[in-house]
Amino acid sequence: MSMISIAGRRIGLGESPFIIAEMSGNHNQSLDRALEIVDAAAKAGAHGLKIQTYTPDTMTIDLDEREFHISDSKSLWAGTSLYKLYGEAYTPWEWHKPIFDRARELGMIPFSSPFDETAVDFLESLNVPCYKIASFENTDVQLIRRVAATGKPLIISTGMATAAELDESVRAAREAGCRDLILLKCTSTYPATAENTNIRTIPHMRELFGCEVGLSDHTMGSGVSVASVALGATVIEKHFTLCRADGGVDSAFSLEPAELTDLVEATERAWQALGSVSYGPTEAERKSLQYRRSLYVVEAVTAGQVLTRENVRAIRPGLGLPTKYFDVVVGKRVARDVARGTALTWDLIE
Repeated sequence: MSMISIAGRRIGLGESPFIIAEMSGNHNQSLDRALEIVDAAAKAGAHGLKIQTYTPDTMTIDLDEREFHISDSKSLWAGTSLYKLYGEAYTPWEWHKPIFDRARELGMIPFSSPFDETAVDFLESLNVPCYKIASFENTDVQLIRRVAATGKPLIISTGMATAAELDESVRAAREAGCRDLILLKCTSTYPATAENTNIRTIPHMRELFGCEVGLSDHTMGSGVSVASVALGATVIEKHFTLCRADGGVDSAFSLEPAELTDLVEATERAWQALGSVSYGPTEAERKSLQYRRSLYVVEAVTAGQVLTRENVRAIRPGLGLPTKYFDVVVGKRVARDVARGTALTWDLIE
């Protein structure tokens, strides 16, 4: 796999994780709030800012009955219709440019998830640098082909998809021209639990599909994201809001600014800690070698005197013979007078 570059930002195992703040519907239908979210994401250190591009009418029909009504009592959105939910959550298309412009000014890479071909056409007019396919669209091969045909990097969330379904989607993307592909391990429950996340899939997915792999994380906190970096995740996506108490369609499972800062810092530390397979002291450890135990003469001895378990001990610091030679030197005679506190070396022994 070659390194992927999105708007000049390199993504791969040799780079620190690419952290995406997902605004989704947390703007609560206020452009001012949306821009505040952009500002807060940049201040927290996010590298990418993602929104979603659809309208209620491109997602479903205006019907509040049967399967169009959310009746699952455990759902965050129980009691409303799909159409009303998307009407509350969608980001007006005229907001996209000011949101993208603000993100770029602050050094972030803005992009979006399109949900149909009209959204792709619109996002192309804004020259987005990459695209994200949401989990619920990851089997929509027509949409995937349309996005892949732009030739831009493509990120696909894998929530709910079987290996066979992902194979179809990956093939569709590559056959349509996608060269830079990133799959995000994802659990499509809101919020998700750690037990349901199965991040051991990340290295398997990388090997199976030969592409970059990351995590779209709907769990609370940052622990799962940090752990995923240790398994090779190079991209982390998290929903983001200014304050969960403010409400909003996705606020319940979104990070707040201080938490996003922690996520950025913790995932970078996790990546730095991976390093490479290494044994022996690092350069930073070499000074600590002197504090190992070693063999010292702990009672003054005169020339010809025998070394015993009483006048030789294994103590700190580590400037004498290694402790493994203790049984070798006991019973040997010293070649000259040796003062108490002298590091034992071979030249002191007859």
